[in-house]
Amino acid sequence: MSTFPDDRQYTVEHEWLTAGDPVTFGITDTAAEALGDIVYLELPPVGTEIVAGAVCGEIESTKSVSELFSPVSGTVTEVNQAANDDPALVNSDPYGDGWLVRATVTATGEVAADGAHHADRHAGDDLELWRAGQQRLVHRVAGADQAFGACQ
Repeated sequence: MSTFPDDRQYTVEHEWLTAGDPVTFGITDTAAEALGDIVYLELPPVGTEIVAGAVCGEIESTKSVSELFSPVSGTVTEVNQAANDDPALVNSDPYGDGWLVRATVTATGEVAADGAHHADRHAGDDLELWRAGQQRLVHRVAGADQAFGACQ
């Protein structure tokens, strides 16, 4: 069963964020579980301007590749190098050692709820249904060098 710490806010795309400035954000354990074993992260470089609700990275698992959406507009101040080096941290500790990005904030995106309300809202979620409905797959062409577009 998924847990949603009360000290965070959550988006409908299953990203979480902390309060304050800079914020820290990552994905929920519901998202991590739906993705399966995470094997690769592509996170925005420090200094990148990110836009709330826009794609700012990707998460590759043994099942698929999923887009990471930014919950805030601002500037990336830090990425989690430990998670970049060992993406399994996102599966094992998505709210702790598996955080993804820290950013200064110029605006926040639509935040769905705090932890208790998010848990109530998603208590009956079927993970495969969520994954099919919320996840956007990125198709890769073997041998082609497809650069990931930076956040705007």
